[in-house]
Amino acid sequence: MLDGTEDSLVAATNRWLADFERALGGSDPHALETLFHSDGHWRDLLALTWHVQTFSGAATIAAALTTHAGDAKPSGFETDRKRTPPRRVNRAGTQVIEAIILFDTAAGKANGVLRLIGDGDTLQAWTLLTALDEITGFEETVDAARPTGEVYSRDFSGPNWQDKRDAATAYDDRDPAVLVVGGGQAGLSIAARLTQLGVDTLIVDREARVGDNWRNRYHALTLHNQVQVNHLPYLPYPPNWPTYIPKDKIAGWFEAYAEIMELNFWTGTELAGGAYDEQRGRWSVELSQANGETRKIHPRHIVMATGVSGIPNLPEIPSLADFTGAVVPSGAYGSAEEWTGRNAIVIGTGNSGHDIAQDLHSHGAHVTLVQRSSTLIVSVEPSAQLPYALYDEGPNLADCDLIAASMPLRLARKTHQMVTAKSKELDKELLERLARVGFKLDFGKDDTGWQFKYLERGGGYYFNVGCSDLVANGEIGLVQFADIDRFTADGARMLNGETRPADLIVLATGFKGQDHLVRKLFGDAIADRTGPIWGFDEDSQELRNMWMRTGQPGLWFIAGSFAQCRIYSKYLGLQIKACEEGLIPLVR
Repeated sequence: MLDGTEDSLVAATNRWLADFERALGGSDPHALETLFHSDGHWRDLLALTWHVQTFSGAATIAAALTTHAGDAKPSGFETDRKRTPPRRVNRAGTQVIEAIILFDTAAGKANGVLRLIGDGDTLQAWTLLTALDEITGFEETVDAARPTGEVYSRDFSGPNWQDKRDAATAYDDRDPAVLVVGGGQAGLSIAARLTQLGVDTLIVDREARVGDNWRNRYHALTLHNQVQVNHLPYLPYPPNWPTYIPKDKIAGWFEAYAEIMELNFWTGTELAGGAYDEQRGRWSVELSQANGETRKIHPRHIVMATGVSGIPNLPEIPSLADFTGAVVPSGAYGSAEEWTGRNAIVIGTGNSGHDIAQDLHSHGAHVTLVQRSSTLIVSVEPSAQLPYALYDEGPNLADCDLIAASMPLRLARKTHQMVTAKSKELDKELLERLARVGFKLDFGKDDTGWQFKYLERGGGYYFNVGCSDLVANGEIGLVQFADIDRFTADGARMLNGETRPADLIVLATGFKGQDHLVRKLFGDAIADRTGPIWGFDEDSQELRNMWMRTGQPGLWFIAGSFAQCRIYSKYLGLQIKACEEGLIPLVR
């Protein structure tokens, strides 16, 4: 029996790892199978498969490990003594021993997370994460491997640091190896990773200034999750930053981050389109610049970092053209000040719709919120923060990120069902008040909550920072879209004959996925070759075409929350570096 001390848990973990390494070396699927629980899961982030995928079931895991271990040559498995020590924790309702591990592969150094269930001599792996950490010979230029800088000499005629930065950013004498499209958290994260790996990378963004993709959003916007989850790679926020970061503070940080991390960034530049040259293995793309000029470049890779929500989804609404007031998509909505004392209709009940309705109301507008479909509501505190409880457990950010990445999809679903049940309990009074005024509620597919709504469809929920209370109290009006007969010159006429007057209609109706943008920019053939983007592939148990090689050579995607971009930019960067060095092909 284990006595529960740290030394006991370390010893038990290392015994399992020794048995695991022997079974791997012997290419014995039966021996491997006995080491895993029948409901076990192995998630690999490049370490053994050079892919992002999950295998479930002891027999399936054993077969996959046997297939891939020969080339990967994993060895030297042990607990990582420099990180959070093995401990007993509860994950997805199950008591486990959780340990951060390290090992080596033919490609480089790797780490991971092992969760064991059982006791004494009967410990079996419930989950195993194996993740490539660095490629031997191509390590990041950070910490001990940082550049030395240059010692001043008596010759002051040569280029200084700023001269070199200006030349690097101009791309007058070369093409970038990687073009990153979009300069938000996704673009900055992957560009920072690639830069540290020595891969020449250019970010382009159509906004006039770095950070404008946040700076130009509606006046009252703040992040809805807490600061400790939202750091960018390498450079955490200062410890005095607010718990919920205002959009302008984020925008300023983006601008500073690009400068501090020495990222090559062209603002006022939009990708107009491109084509892939199969023979040369490179893209030919046109970039439209704010000065009216067009620049052609030929990167080997394009990373689409335009977010889950690329193109506004503006549905065809019969009779809306009859409305003579202002019709504004949520992305173009700025400030509520000009609508004080006037009437506004906001169509859509996700985060943007609620936030805009509350902003208008707080500036004295008379607001009606129009609900098109049921919506998941959680209070911003504490309910919306429950999925991030891991980040309050005590490990450092790197350990938290690795542990977060280690949960396979099927167990993550169970975790979020538990979180959703808890949030329903915490928010019971608010939810009942909303139901009484006719607000249609849901809790996600199979009650998996808001995070899975985001991962599967990119929206459909609201973190309540006050708007739900205004709706429940009748201070903001609520109507169902199905109850609108038609739009008229002065507002919306309901089926019961009532008219909801409006001077402004805001369309907070969501966005189309990245596959629509790919089709628009690169054409049908490339879009078809790439396939669906975002949402889960049940076979691999991963988000489709995210952070991994796709069916189109040299086309990559990164999107998601700050945490997702921080975590998975590492593995996307390692794949692109491996392609550049000829270690793996461009297509899996």
